[in-house]
Amino acid sequence: MTVSAGGAAAGAARRNEDAAMCPYRLVLEHVTSRWGVLVLIELLEGPHRFSELRRAVGRVSGRGVSEKMLAQTLQTLERDGLVHRDAKPVIPPRVDYSLTGLGREAAEQVRVLARWTQDRMADVEQARQAYDEARRANDVAREA
Repeated sequence: MTVSAGGAAAGAARRNEDAAMCPYRLVLEHVTSRWGVLVLIELLEGPHRFSELRRAVGRVSGRGVSEKMLAQTLQTLERDGLVHRDAKPVIPPRVDYSLTGLGREAAEQVRVLARWTQDRMADVEQARQAYDEARRANDVAREA
């Protein structure tokens, strides 16, 4: 699939309009994104170097996060004021990531939601099964 420069520019303009109309929605998307949630929760444990964080997020998710996606997620969370990037001028370079006060607040809220999801997963699965069975029964009734 090819995206034209005009299409990419139109998409960026649309995202900027969305941000202007509903600025908190973008922050919510960043905090609750697939990798954002895992990064925030992992950083609650303390500062991590990039590679440590990548391994930890991979263990939790069951799938590895690419370097590119982790870097983008960290940059986005840093821009939102949730993550602090501490680059130490040593050789080899050392960069640590930690939560800011704002980030800690967000991470604690996300962790509560993640725990609730884990604790209530059986109920969600039961609701899904009931929904699917009702839909199948409805489809069969319509076909008859």
